[in-house]
Amino acid sequence: MAIKAGERMPSGVLKTMTAEGPRDLTTDELFQGKKVVLFSVPGAFTPTCDAKHLPGFVQLADQLRAKGVDVLACLAVNDVFVMNAWGKASGVGEKVLMLADGNGEYSKALGLELDARAFGMGLRGQRFALVVDDGVVRHVNVEAPGQFKVSAAEYVLAQL
Repeated sequence: MAIKAGERMPSGVLKTMTAEGPRDLTTDELFQGKKVVLFSVPGAFTPTCDAKHLPGFVQLADQLRAKGVDVLACLAVNDVFVMNAWGKASGVGEKVLMLADGNGEYSKALGLELDARAFGMGLRGQRFALVVDDGVVRHVNVEAPGQFKVSAAEYVLAQL
């Protein structure tokens, strides 16, 4: 069952890269006392994700922060090293926190996993964007298969 507006985000542990190397980041650390936009892509470096989804949030980061967003976080079922490399290649800097859900456990906990085995990509996360306020989901924007509309940075900005 997919997460819904008004529900609390499930507990979990994600990975992020720091100057000292990979680091576990709990969902309490990520969400507690903060307004977070968590957007998910099916895969780092994949066409729509790389050309539109992540760049949109990088470009609108200042406008999203001006609307009260504390953290912009990109989630993918990739390892922390791929997410770090993608962040560097995309020039995210400090604008977007790159989060690895290496085994897809958090995407599954959200009820937003994606079976992409037909495309040779295994199990992934769906394309979505969540607006989370102090651990409570305010907006759930899940894309229909093959679409890129409701999880785009522009759409999320308009909701805030």
